[in-house]
Amino acid sequence: MRLFVALYPPPEAVAHLGAQAARLRIGAAAAAGTNVRLADPANAHVTLAFLGDVEADRLVAVESALGLAAEWSRDGRQAAPRLRLAGGGRFGRGRFTVLWVDLRGEVEPVLVLARLIRSRLRHARLPHDEKPFRPHLTVARPGDRVPPADVAADVATLDDYEGPEWPAGEMVLVRSHPGPRPTYDRLAAWPL
Repeated sequence: MRLFVALYPPPEAVAHLGAQAARLRIGAAAAAGTNVRLADPANAHVTLAFLGDVEADRLVAVESALGLAAEWSRDGRQAAPRLRLAGGGRFGRGRFTVLWVDLRGEVEPVLVLARLIRSRLRHARLPHDEKPFRPHLTVARPGDRVPPADVAADVATLDDYEGPEWPAGEMVLVRSHPGPRPTYDRLAAWPL
């Protein structure tokens, strides 16, 4: 099964970002029928760790590792970190272009949590992506279906974007079913 660990912003934050995305050039392109692959608001999340394919018999080990990471990350903290979606950027070029929005606010506890998750997964000899962690939420995957100048203009517009603040109350273990319209199943959650 294909797994990842995520934070889910509340619907209000996702709706606020959706309204901003509709005003971007990728939003206009989507309204005109271009497949810019706007992120589905129902699946909007910030990935803390991507595990990839994990055998079903390792699920208990995954949940144990994540439970320890969540417990250690909140040790001594009185409240969930307050976050907001703000700013933005682009990963990749050409057909691999991804437009994203940044995570701001009390981000340090999220960075610590991501390090703890990876440490616990490594300790349990579980698979996970070792790429440097950059907390973000994907807005769209326009690829090369819109001009690079339009993507650059959208990145510049996102520089000034600031969504509403929200508490990161839980981290979630998610099973993804990839495809043209990916679906996600919540498998477990831990308070932060």
